[in-house]
This record gives sequence, C-alpha cells and structure tokens, in this order.
Amino acid sequence: MITVHHLEKSRSHRVLWMLEELGVPYEIVRYARDPKTLLGPASLREIHPLGKSPTVTDDGRVFAGSGAILEYLVERYGEGRFVPPPGSDDRVRHRYFMHYAEGSLMPYLLMKLVCGRVKSAPLPFFVKPIARRIADGVGATLIDPNLQRHVAFLDGELAKAPYFGGEALTAADVQMSYPVTALIDRAAGMGPLDRLREHAARMRERPAFQRALERGGEML
Repeated sequence: MITVHHLEKSRSHRVLWMLEELGVPYEIVRYARDPKTLLGPASLREIHPLGKSPTVTDDGRVFAGSGAILEYLVERYGEGRFVPPPGSDDRVRHRYFMHYAEGSLMPYLLMKLVCGRVKSAPLPFFVKPIARRIADGVGATLIDPNLQRHVAFLDGELAKAPYFGGEALTAADVQMSYPVTALIDRAAGMGPLDRLREHAARMRERPAFQRALERGGEML
C-alpha cells in the first residue's frame, strides 16, 4: 500500500487529493511542525535524506517532491485520467503548469512569507527597524512586482481555459492548488484575483478534495 509521509499544513495535501481522485488506497504517517521554527521533524530524514514532505513510499520505492509524486501516481494508477492526450495543446499546457507551480511561482511566495516573518520576529529593539527596512525593500523591489506579474499571467491563463491543464481537471490543477491558495492569501491588492478565487473554490468543492482535507487537514 502507498504510504504518504504527511506534514501538517503543507504541500503534501496535494498528494492526498490526487490519491483521493484516483481512488487509490493509502495510509498516512503524520508529522507535526516544530512550534518555534515551523520546520518538519528530523524523523522525516529517516524516510528521505532531505527530510521534506511530501514523501511517498510505494512498492519499496521512495518518492519526494510534489510534482514527481503526482506524475508517478497518474502514470501508474491513472489509466489515462488526469492528464491530457499526448501531443495535444492541453498536454503542453498541463506540463508547463506542473513545473511552473514550484519552479516559478513558489519561490516568490516563500520569499513573501519569510520577509513577513522577519518583520514580526522578536528581535532586539535596535535591530528590528533595520530588519523591517530590509524586508520592506526586498518586498517592494523584488517580491511584489514579480507577484503582480504572476497574478496577471494566471488571470490571463484562466481566461483562456477553465483548468490549468485545459478543458478538464488534470494533475496540473492539483499541483497548482497550493501556490494558488497561498497567492490568494498573500497577494491581495496585487491584481485580479477573481478567476483564481473561482478556480480555488471549484477545487475545494470536489468530494476528493474534501476527503483529503478530512484526512490531512488544511494546506496553509
């Protein structure tokens, strides 16, 4: 049976959702974040050297990284579902968003999160203004302008087709669910979010998504 090594409030929700959509039985091994650092426990390194979640084991194999895991699950258990036909324009679109989620969008969302934590961190009074100034500068000159471009780009893409893989739900929508949720949460005022909110709402309405929430909890 597939085992999902699941860290609370993390990207591994996507793996649970994909498994629920596929109807594949699985078990969960749960891990809690450190309340101070919010990092995963060292015990995750016993499963994979990087100690990250999601990590999945199946038939003695160990898979890490959401995109790689989703591609493996769809290839092995999908029977042609959740991926557009080979050679189609939708297949090209699907492949792009499978990699865009972590390679292009998540780095800026992570920087946005880190800068926010720097500004609220318990620092000595003489250091705090400097840290805030640096974080604000990075946000204003690097993070926010890039997030604005990403918001505009995604709004335009969802104007062309209702799903990130084209005309039907694919693994690309599952892969994009975490960064889209984070973008809606962190990019208020940075551009048109209505289509992203509508897409996120439709995803949450899916029974498989709800079952994943019941088993694994919220993403953020």
